[in-house]
Amino acid sequence: MPDLLIELRSEEIPARMQRKAAGDLRKSVTDALVDAGLTYEAAREYWTPRRLVLDVRGLTARSRDVNEEIKGPSTKAPEQALAGFLRKAGLSDVSQAHVHTDPKKGDFYVAHISKPGRDAEEIIADVMPGIIRGFSWPKSMRWGKASAKPGSLKWVRPLQSIICTFGPETEEPTVIAFEIDGLVAGNTTSGHRFHAPDPFTVRRFDDYSDKLERAKVVLDAERRKEIILSDAQNLAFASGLELVEDEGLLDEVSGLVEWPVTLMGEFEEDFLQIPDDIIRLTIKTNQKCFVLRKPGNGLSNKFILVSNIEASDGGKEIAHGNGKVVRARLSDALYFWNTDQADLPDLDKLTASAEKLGLDMAKPLDQRMARLDALNVTFHAKLGTQGERVSRIAKLAAELAPIVGADAALATRAAMLAKADLTTEVVGEFPELQGVMGRIYAGLQGEDASVAAALEEHYKPQGPSDEVPTNPVSIAVALADKLDTLVGFWAIDEKPTGSKDPYALRRAALGVIRILVENGARLELLKQFAAAVQTLASQDKADVSSNALKEDLLSFFHDRLKVYLRDQGARHDLIDAVITPASDDLLDITRRVEALGAFLDTEDGKNLLAGTKRAANILAAEEKKGTAVADAVDPALFELDAEKNLFAAVTQSVNLATQAIENEDYSAAMSALATLREPVDSFFEAVLVNAEVETVRSNRLALLAMIRQATGAVADFSRIAG
Repeated sequence: MPDLLIELRSEEIPARMQRKAAGDLRKSVTDALVDAGLTYEAAREYWTPRRLVLDVRGLTARSRDVNEEIKGPSTKAPEQALAGFLRKAGLSDVSQAHVHTDPKKGDFYVAHISKPGRDAEEIIADVMPGIIRGFSWPKSMRWGKASAKPGSLKWVRPLQSIICTFGPETEEPTVIAFEIDGLVAGNTTSGHRFHAPDPFTVRRFDDYSDKLERAKVVLDAERRKEIILSDAQNLAFASGLELVEDEGLLDEVSGLVEWPVTLMGEFEEDFLQIPDDIIRLTIKTNQKCFVLRKPGNGLSNKFILVSNIEASDGGKEIAHGNGKVVRARLSDALYFWNTDQADLPDLDKLTASAEKLGLDMAKPLDQRMARLDALNVTFHAKLGTQGERVSRIAKLAAELAPIVGADAALATRAAMLAKADLTTEVVGEFPELQGVMGRIYAGLQGEDASVAAALEEHYKPQGPSDEVPTNPVSIAVALADKLDTLVGFWAIDEKPTGSKDPYALRRAALGVIRILVENGARLELLKQFAAAVQTLASQDKADVSSNALKEDLLSFFHDRLKVYLRDQGARHDLIDAVITPASDDLLDITRRVEALGAFLDTEDGKNLLAGTKRAANILAAEEKKGTAVADAVDPALFELDAEKNLFAAVTQSVNLATQAIENEDYSAAMSALATLREPVDSFFEAVLVNAEVETVRSNRLALLAMIRQATGAVADFSRIAG
């Protein structure tokens, strides 16, 4: 079957846009081909800094003929209904339709539509101009003479050539020559901008990729990454060093070069007095280079850069030039680093803030916190300044500390310094280092190790793959920070809506969930919401009904917990069975779901579920009819051994399950419930629940209610599928 090759070559495609743009091209083209009646076996996209490429294999040469019938209205239908039918069928007059007869419905119109198939070349030529013109870029531009005309082509950078060839491997492919603003698709492209700028012709994908390689273009982004990583590791090894790998940087750099050439640069060793994180970010952010480290002994003064050309001098001048820029940037970083450790020049203006917050002005980080407060830096117009927010977090952290096993004084101290590094020179230059610099500067001024760690870790987790803090002080401050954020924005009615979440509140809630669940920490959320609301109110920041806020925010947490547990593999029906509107212990919910899932995977669990649901259904049906159900079971009314056995089993099971639940041993609670399986089965085999004698019937229904109550202590079994 024929293959289709498409290349869109432009002056440049920014690295951050390449992957998505190539995926968009694949989806747009394949969707259009399928909609037109073609099928294909496989499609793969490629991208470089200058081109988007699509390779479609096994594309059918022609769409199928289509014969279909469109049923219309009765021949007696009003004109409006007939007109709608004609529009739908594409007919100009009702005489073009056929009349069919149905014995029950009478005569009605049917349109017989025949659409002949179309050649793939015709379809491709028809859909491609619209796809290219309608291509969505975050930013695009017009160029040349055609740009003066309305509706002229827009592209991320000037589009220079288009390849579009189609045909089987055994034949010369067809060039599908559609035209856009004077640019005609053909079979010609060019290679590397500097090494192979002359045009050359191609036939199909294999021929195209081979010729590109000879023209100094590595088409496959994954191959470019492998080349860069392998060469960088080899260069580092040859110098007795190790590469500090960075997947994000590797992705970005592979999108900056078509022909990767890996080189080594260096800077003066004096700069190594700067912390490793600052050096790494300086070199990464400004020069897109990788840093190297000495085996087990910190960073090296050498770095890896990736060039797009093979220089005649082996890259010496390129490496030297990059080294000059790196040295200049590290000089700035060294200045920032030294400045942050010196006294602030305006200490006399910070006295009031220092006294209010209990800060030690002999310490640089305390000075920065005092400045943050004195500057009245706004956190949010309705939630006050950063200084006010830090005071709230410190109060909440002190209250949370004993709950999570942290020292309250250390938690308060960590919370008070948590945002201090926001006013440092280094964080001003590299915002990515907030928290990291707090930890480093706290260590330099002699803070407790757990306090220093909390300054960095209280931001965690910042994503689903990020680690959660485990140090108790870090946990207290992280929870306080996130709970203050959530309660604050709930108080001012700035909640997430749809896909919009400008304050990352979903991430904050998920962070609280992960910290509690993954650390095995218990927290009564409703109580903490109330404490946070009270703290806000003391600053005149909250003017809401505390109960309404707490209930709504707890419901939000339930939604986030459901997402988290489903991602962990939990069944949605089990989560729904365990959560109630008042459930505010997330760890308890999680453990109940885990125990319930394990129990229902057993034969006892499956059978008990069936029996419990049967009991619940009978009860629900009788309650709906108004049938009397006794308030309590009366053993004197039992007529059969199956009733006596079930009553004894339920009584014992409830006692054991209740004790296990009080001990938070949900596996033991499930084991207690498992003993009900046989007596429940025997009861339904031997006993007619709807006995003729009303007192007996009422007593048996009460016995079923006991089953529902026993299982309900762990979960609402009626919500469980199966």
